Amino acid sequence: MFHSWSIARRLFVANLLFVLVLTAVFGAFSVVEARDRAYDEAGGRMQAIATSLANNPLVLEAASTTDPSAILQPYAREVMDDADADFITIMAPDRTRWTHPRTEELGKPYIGTIEPALGGETFTEVTAGTLGPSVRTIAPVKDIGGNVKALVAAGVTVRTVDTDVTERLGVIGGIALVVLFFGSVASWLLGRYLRSVTRGWGPEQLAQLFAYYESVLHSVREGVILIDTHGKAVMYNDQAAELLGVEPSDADRSPDDAPKLADLPFDGSLRALFESGRPAHDEIHLTGSRILVVNQAPAVGPMPERSRQKPAVYGTVATIRDRTEIESLGTELQTMKTLSDALRAQTHEHANRLHMIVSLLELGRTPQALDFATKDLELSQQLTDDMVASVDEPVMSALVMGKAAEAHERGVDLVVRTSGSSGVLGLEIQDLVTILGNLLDNAIDAAAAGDFPRKVELDVEAGPAAVEFTVRDTGSGINPDSIDDVLQYGFSTKSPEENPRGAHGRGVGLALVRQAVERLNGTMTISNPGGAQFHVLLPAPVPEEEKA
Repeated sequence: MFHSWSIARRLFVANLLFVLVLTAVFGAFSVVEARDRAYDEAGGRMQAIATSLANNPLVLEAASTTDPSAILQPYAREVMDDADADFITIMAPDRTRWTHPRTEELGKPYIGTIEPALGGETFTEVTAGTLGPSVRTIAPVKDIGGNVKALVAAGVTVRTVDTDVTERLGVIGGIALVVLFFGSVASWLLGRYLRSVTRGWGPEQLAQLFAYYESVLHSVREGVILIDTHGKAVMYNDQAAELLGVEPSDADRSPDDAPKLADLPFDGSLRALFESGRPAHDEIHLTGSRILVVNQAPAVGPMPERSRQKPAVYGTVATIRDRTEIESLGTELQTMKTLSDALRAQTHEHANRLHMIVSLLELGRTPQALDFATKDLELSQQLTDDMVASVDEPVMSALVMGKAAEAHERGVDLVVRTSGSSGVLGLEIQDLVTILGNLLDNAIDAAAAGDFPRKVELDVEAGPAAVEFTVRDTGSGINPDSIDDVLQYGFSTKSPEENPRGAHGRGVGLALVRQAVERLNGTMTISNPGGAQFHVLLPAPVPEEEKA
């Protein structure tokens, strides 16, 4: 049954038992302390009375007479009434009583210890006498020579002392009841708060739930990161750590020790999104080497039952999906589409040229037909040879050939100039296709939308240390105030009608170019020399043996 109790009930019962035990211990200690103090106070008061009487010359003078009781009995009764003592017994050194509250006890021997007093010492004891147990002090009465001539015993019965203790117990009991009441109320309020926060679950259920959440967090293929209201990454799974390039999260780490977003190695739009805490749905964000799809929503706490308060917001929860491979495949697909379009255009052109050659042959103009075919072949072969000799990459040559055919079909003149020699090794062809393909696409689009002459120029300079691409067009150029914006994901100067890739492909190309250039440790500059010009410098990668 105990295991089915909620945390709130367990804490309430534990606190209630603690308060009860604390109250009992406090009460017992207070009773003992009050009793001891009452006995100490009674002993101190009796000592003061006995000492005062022993120092009174009247007692010493009466002790020298033949009938001390006649003088001392009235005096002792008067002092008893004034000092609130139960008895004052003045006696001879042989224990014979000279005074006593009961007249019939006069002349009888004193019951109690007197030896220390006979030795000249004043002492206090608790012992039983004719009036019952009492707290008494015995003091010696000395003459000028220090001889003990009489003894004075002043005392109060234990019953009287216990009456004083009982009066104090009422105060102690009242304090104990107040402590018990407020402790119980505090336990009830704390239990009620915990019940609303934990939804009435027990610690075993919460531990099991936490284990489930941990398993789900680390088993999903999407990255999940939890950010609190103070900008700390409280928890994230292994997939998020890999996508964001951070150290794996420690499950035993306290939320107070969680790293701040400012200390994590990602920045840009992704950091701005996490720090803002705003909701996001399938937003695209670029990191150094990845394209990430991010969803973000507030982390809302449970609402107490029948509560009118707003739910507590503890931060945000963001899910991250890697779209790098999809975008890479999309780029390759777009390249294949470009090549297929180029082949289609070349097929159309070659069909026209073949018809031209056949017509010349039919007209008997064989030399003119041969010359036309030779020049057309030399033009295409020269462009291919230049690209292969400069970059030593057939795919790049095919890409440029396809873009040239596409440009020609759209009424744009693509001029290619190459220099240098093949020597750049290690550059990923996918990155080169991403960079050059997107730059040429944008340049052809801009030139086709501009005034005549519609022209795009591509300069390729390759060497053993680096390869450079310069793409310029005769379009309208780029607004100098928007140069930084054109490289951001989602930014586009084209309307949906002007964008041949559709609304979902807008603002992607240049962002991917920037990402690929940064991944290859290259640089890219943008200028407007009568149109847009993009200059890309890609250094040759360092061989692995040199890194080691």
